[in-house]
Amino acid sequence: MGRRVLVQRKGRGTTQWRSPSHKKIAPARHPKWAPDKTYVGTVVDLLHEAGRGAPLAVVKYDGEVQSHYMVAPEGVYVGQVIECGEEATLANGNTLILEHIPEGTPVYNIEGSPGDGGKYVKSSGLAATIVSIDKTKAMVRLPSGRQKAFSPRCRATIGIVSGGGRSEKPLLKAGTVYHHTRVKARKWPVVRGAAMNAASHPHGGGSHQSPGRPSTVSRNAPPGRKVGNIAARRTGRKK
Repeated sequence: MGRRVLVQRKGRGTTQWRSPSHKKIAPARHPKWAPDKTYVGTVVDLLHEAGRGAPLAVVKYDGEVQSHYMVAPEGVYVGQVIECGEEATLANGNTLILEHIPEGTPVYNIEGSPGDGGKYVKSSGLAATIVSIDKTKAMVRLPSGRQKAFSPRCRATIGIVSGGGRSEKPLLKAGTVYHHTRVKARKWPVVRGAAMNAASHPHGGGSHQSPGRPSTVSRNAPPGRKVGNIAARRTGRKK
């Protein structure tokens, strides 16, 4: 009798596949602010969060009871003064709206829409560059090289995300890769279906390692059969 296929086990949603959210400290977002006010705070601590490549900076704003968490920029230190607001100064770690930031300035943690707290450019070592700004849109060059239009009222933090060069360190052994993927709720190692027995996977078995059948399956296929290219519009190399 065969065992459950991997996609069936994932569908059950047991603890092996769930994200370890109990290891998370807090979401790194821009604080809610009044447009006519500039908030001044102090970095009180720098923390490491499991599954996040960049450190988190704990900022305590004047008059606020709760601390705020932000993605730490390069060069940040405990005791540094951080400003957040439309009238904030142009300094490393300060948060302003895009229309008040000069062209060519490196920024990160850019909001997709005004007030959402920051969605873009939050990984370690990354920074985006403001290309042009007008009354209707702000063009930003993302780390991928793609240019994207944002609202001039979207907020961004000046600087480069700290933790650069993290991916340059070799993993060296399988145990390191295991712990590296464990905190991100990814399955590792992943075995090819063609390398399995016929009882373990639809692509398994046979005299040679090959699926032995078309690898494109229907969207309505049962869970044990839904492996490979699911409801693919097209497959193969473009001519």
